Amino acid sequence: MNFQSFGFLAFLALTTAVCLAAGRRSRPLAATCLTLACLVFYIAGGGWAALLVLTAGLAVSAAAVGYLTAPAPVPAGGGGSSEYGKSPIQRRRCLILAAAWHVGVLAVFKYAGFFTGGAVSLGWSPLGLSFFTFQQLWLLKEAYTGSFYPGPGDSLPLYAFFFPTVVSGPILRPQAFFPQLHEERFLHPGGRDFAAAAYAIAAGMAKKVLLADNLGAVVDSGWEHLRQLSAPAAWLVILGYTLQLYFDFSGYCDIAAGAARLLGLRLPLNFDSPYRSLSVGEFWKRWHITLTSFLRECLYFPLGGSRRGTARAYCNILIVFLISGLWHGAGWPFLIWGGLHGLAQVAERAWGAGREKLPGLLRWALTFAFVNGAWVFFRAPGVSQALTLLRCAVTADFRPPADWLTKGVFTKEAEALGMLLPAARPWIGPALAYGLLAAALLAALWPHNAQRRMDDFRPTPWRAAVLALLLAWSILSFTGVTTFIYSNF
Repeated sequence: MNFQSFGFLAFLALTTAVCLAAGRRSRPLAATCLTLACLVFYIAGGGWAALLVLTAGLAVSAAAVGYLTAPAPVPAGGGGSSEYGKSPIQRRRCLILAAAWHVGVLAVFKYAGFFTGGAVSLGWSPLGLSFFTFQQLWLLKEAYTGSFYPGPGDSLPLYAFFFPTVVSGPILRPQAFFPQLHEERFLHPGGRDFAAAAYAIAAGMAKKVLLADNLGAVVDSGWEHLRQLSAPAAWLVILGYTLQLYFDFSGYCDIAAGAARLLGLRLPLNFDSPYRSLSVGEFWKRWHITLTSFLRECLYFPLGGSRRGTARAYCNILIVFLISGLWHGAGWPFLIWGGLHGLAQVAERAWGAGREKLPGLLRWALTFAFVNGAWVFFRAPGVSQALTLLRCAVTADFRPPADWLTKGVFTKEAEALGMLLPAARPWIGPALAYGLLAAALLAALWPHNAQRRMDDFRPTPWRAAVLALLLAWSILSFTGVTTFIYSNF
């Protein structure tokens, strides 16, 4: 069930109304209603088979968490210990077995074809499996270390299948989710929550439908006609995808944050104006923040982090980003993308303080150019196609982009303007396309993104009018065929 659909908006309205009404009578009843709604949402999008696969993984996590956190028995004479009732070896073995289950399921469904050269492939993967796996691994890690574990009233199914996040995140750290289930605002949102939710949903819809999808029309056309691209056209495709991916994923996160806010829950910040970064290291503190946090705490630190010398730290960074690339997709382009980011962070660390002496504008330009170039491999269907696009970008062919490249951008709007201004019809399409690119770049570099502005948002007549216009425009632009890019991961 796509967020940018009438079906989702109806589902969200019905779920909110039922759960909030039930919450006025009984919070446990309302929580049960919300859990059932989440299961319905997942079945509608992923099907029964996918639900069974994830439910089996959830059962493994629940059993492992129960085993890891079981207290030691109290002696008959009293004065029992508060230590866990299992030896360190038993607890470590339990963690390894549960983690192996989740990683194994992910590998079978997502990577069997890649690692066997296509000889073995199931042909499908449960919806949201990658996000589900990392979230369950985070829960296991926190339970094992004793940092956090669910208590009475903490719903593991709700944590696993919470409908705003189950498809594409953010990846929920247990400490960021379970305590909210016991707060007063859970299923009892206030006026500010409704205002923030309306703002986030309208902004997210506009990002996805008006910006990302129209940028995607340019990007798709460019990839379909790679060898016909001039250098300016190639850079238009590269920059277009850089902006498309950001607005697509951050738009999803805005809508998810708004939907959660309607239910009295707050999601962690996942994007913090990443294209303003002055280094690749800073970029990963601003881009897909919950994934970065997971990789740091559940992989980089357990590998030893930077505690075992410089060479080991560099090696750990490369391992983390290669795994990040593979997590995003089973293919060499994703591995190359992850490796490039790992190497860039190693290079920045090796450069040290000398890089900080460069002018800020130059550091931003270097970072933004690198991120653009690396995204080429993230989007490319294969390595050869990625290299072809990059070669086009550095040729001496300075022909302006062909008109076919911008076809599909604001099609309905262009037709309406063409009827009103027939003499300007040849210029309307390109003008809308380049205006879109300029507006998207400005919005991407804006200091405060939508999710950060949620808490500060105060409805006024003109703000309400702008949001209503954006939401109405987005709804009228629904096509019913687009999906969020990260739902494929």
